[in-house]
Amino acid sequence: MGRHTDSVCKLCRREGVKLFLKGTRCHTPKCAVSKREYPPGMHPWRRGKPSAYGIQLREKQKLKRAYGIWERQFRRFFDVASHTKGNTGEALLLTAERRLDNVLTLIGFAMSRPQARQLIVHGHISVNGRRTTVPSLPVRDKMVIKPIGETATKHVRENIEQVKALSYRLPEWLTLKEDPPEAVVERLPRREEVSFEIQEQLIVELLSK
Repeated sequence: MGRHTDSVCKLCRREGVKLFLKGTRCHTPKCAVSKREYPPGMHPWRRGKPSAYGIQLREKQKLKRAYGIWERQFRRFFDVASHTKGNTGEALLLTAERRLDNVLTLIGFAMSRPQARQLIVHGHISVNGRRTTVPSLPVRDKMVIKPIGETATKHVRENIEQVKALSYRLPEWLTLKEDPPEAVVERLPRREEVSFEIQEQLIVELLSK
């Protein structure tokens, strides 16, 4: 367990941003980014200056790792975003932000995105009264999200209590009722409400070549 935690924290440190892959750990002083703001390895500063391509690729990888998106799925997201009216990069980020597994993490139903995906895939979450097993499901305004079954509901309650102890602030586009656990998507998120600091224009430049 410790070895896995160290490898995940090195990933956060290499990207230079908190990816929240270990749930509550990223909210504490134990977070690798808070403790050591430099890349992992024996000689972190001996690496050469990254190229423009390297910087663009890093932003793409950061987005994929933050939201837990595979390459094929990422390409599909980008294709949809490129055919959407408006800014392509913004559309790409908002598509990732609206994923159901990400929303479960934001509302506190799960302590991390991997845990949220597990809840969904095992059929413990309902959307508008219907069970879903698709973590990438894009939420829409006025959607109602609930846990299914006593065991899942108890687990979700415990997660919500842990998140509250961290003084976490719920995004304004989501509302949460704690007993029984129920979340409502009041509206779609805006660009400034995206969970991670990602320069989406660099990703668009990379994939437009």
